[in-house]
Amino acid sequence: QVQLVESGGGLVQPGGSLRLSCAASGSSFSFNAMGWYRQAPGRQREMVAIITVTSSTNYADSVKGRFTISRDKNTVYLQMNSLKADDTAVYYCNVVLFPTGVNYWGQGTQVTVSS
Repeated sequence: QVQLVESGGGLVQPGGSLRLSCAASGSSFSFNAMGWYRQAPGRQREMVAIITVTSSTNYADSVKGRFTISRDKNTVYLQMNSLKADDTAVYYCNVVLFPTGVNYWGQGTQVTVSS
């Protein structure tokens, strides 16, 4: 069992920055990838950024150049710069375990970009 604890969401003005954190804990585990997804009201959950165990990264086109995903051991971060109103959503941390491929999700953290 893996527990994911997210932090760092909040209200920010357009053009501002936020940093999300997600700490994974539990019994001994290895992961294939850690990532961030988001879901805005009335929309499907979408991938924002993923980082693999080899530190390869993948970003949604809408956040390239503005968001940066990084990892330190079992904590994954999402640095979000130049935030726009369209970035408003609940952001979820995700971990994919090795070798089972089982997914775990965080509880979600609200990010609101508004003046």
